Amino acid sequence: MEKKIIDIQGHRIATLEVGQGDKVAFVLHGWGTNIESVMGIVNALKDRYRVIAYEAYGHGESDDPKELIGTQDYADLVGKVMDYFGVERASFLGHSFGGKTLTIFAAQHPHRVDQLVLIDASGVHPKRGLDYYGRVYTFKALRWIYQRLFFWKEESERLRGFYSKFGSEDYQASQGIMRQVFVKVVNEDTFTYFPKIQAETLLIWGRDDEATPLYMAREFEDKIPNAGLVLLEGGHYAYAEDYGTFQAVLRSFMKG
Repeated sequence: MEKKIIDIQGHRIATLEVGQGDKVAFVLHGWGTNIESVMGIVNALKDRYRVIAYEAYGHGESDDPKELIGTQDYADLVGKVMDYFGVERASFLGHSFGGKTLTIFAAQHPHRVDQLVLIDASGVHPKRGLDYYGRVYTFKALRWIYQRLFFWKEESERLRGFYSKFGSEDYQASQGIMRQVFVKVVNEDTFTYFPKIQAETLLIWGRDDEATPLYMAREFEDKIPNAGLVLLEGGHYAYAEDYGTFQAVLRSFMKG
């Protein structure tokens, strides 16, 4: 697998182009991952499609953004990569945050989207139970205590120290501007875009997904006009855990 680095408005973006066919399919990875994480999706289509995958801003071998950006900026990148490769219309597949990104792009650019596949996608506001609020209040209490224990440090330094110890795994894995970007995008919902999606849409979900639970899949299915849901055995990466079923379902939907 040999990646190609392209330039998108001064940003180095890592891409992979494989396969053959008259039609094109773009594959988008999830947050904190890279092209390697979606190679199973790429390989399922490369005998029928010209498949293009790329690593979004701040992921894999691609450059970090130069300033704070949000999900809309990641959706705009989809169109810029299409233009670079000279593609006017294509099919799109996105896992997790990649799927979230595509809900905006598909709603805003229906003329550029042939078929859409959303795999354990994010974008739906999570349900908040008592356990969630318990964790939130505990988190805030710990933050209050931490700031006062290290009162001699600057506030910004105290906060960096706290989040480096108690922040989420994705937060701790990110650095620099990408920490700010993560905080921004994780709090952005895209469900208001769902009714505007015109493309035929396949939803593929893991029955035991805990990152984007099944009730979120139902929201996608209910709000996107022309959508169908298929469940796989597994969690957030069910497309890899139940690959045989995933491949059969995907190839049946996308005939090339």
